[in-house]
Amino acid sequence: MGNDFAFAYPQFFWLFLALPLLLLWFYFNRKRETSVLRLSSLKGFKNRDLLSKVRPYLGVLRLAALALIITALARPQNEDISSRTKTTRGIDIVIAIDVSSSMLARDLKPNRLTALKEVAGDFIDKRPSDRIGLVAYAGESYTKTPITSDKSIVKGALREIKYGQLEDGTAIGMGLATSVNRLKDSKAQSKVIILLTDGVNNAGFIEPKTAADLAVEFGIKTYTIGLGTNGMAMTPVAYKPDGSFRYERREVEIDEDLLEEIAQLTGGAYFRATDNTKLQEIYEEINSLEKTEIEEFKYYKYEERFRPLVLLALGLLGLEWLLGITVFKRFM
Repeated sequence: MGNDFAFAYPQFFWLFLALPLLLLWFYFNRKRETSVLRLSSLKGFKNRDLLSKVRPYLGVLRLAALALIITALARPQNEDISSRTKTTRGIDIVIAIDVSSSMLARDLKPNRLTALKEVAGDFIDKRPSDRIGLVAYAGESYTKTPITSDKSIVKGALREIKYGQLEDGTAIGMGLATSVNRLKDSKAQSKVIILLTDGVNNAGFIEPKTAADLAVEFGIKTYTIGLGTNGMAMTPVAYKPDGSFRYERREVEIDEDLLEEIAQLTGGAYFRATDNTKLQEIYEEINSLEKTEIEEFKYYKYEERFRPLVLLALGLLGLEWLLGITVFKRFM
């Protein structure tokens, strides 16, 4: 909401150019407005001399009144603008996150899972008009957050996602199927899954192709992201006696053919994120591809301010007339 002062017809201010001309006219014609009486002596009129000199300048009141009238014609007003938005085409989105042990690999900083959570959090902030849900999967899958418009709940759940909450493995089919299940009854005009993994399907009892067919049946578009550098990466391979991970350099293996097939089948797209910057760019691209249509209504309320100017101008003209028939009457 805004409250601004403006003039509805500022073109009337061009009339101010005539005021200097009128001022000159009053100046050069001031003697014509006073009757001339020749006397041998002015001793009896000394106290009146000042009034006789001031009277011709009563026209200044007329000019001031004219300036006020011009300003009033320009229509000064306070403009109060309020706006309301209406989402005309909402999108329901489920973000499916791989939480297997390989997501702790350090080719992204500080590791793949932490980097993903930071980027996904920014993505959620940029979707204020959409409902978003979270699915976590490793050797199995579960719904972390059903689709909701409450972004604080979604971001809180995103922060809580970590390795060790599920049996290890990479069940891409399970993660996709759970995401489809969350969206299949949605009434939104557009339904989208963003599925991220850093490996190959090696767990679960639902084939990724079967889950993709379900997504097609329910009209759900799927964007897939392969996360991991090209070549070798420091990857957790075993536990140390103190419970921390032991890391070794391992080949990064991502089933890109499968991810491309899922994306193509469902009408989405496949992306490869090899570092933090690329991952950020991918989410920004998805954000630009999936636009929510928002209709904005603006309401204008005007409060006119010209009336006091007109009243003041009339007051000045009245004062000129009153002075002319009272104080300066004998000099007319």
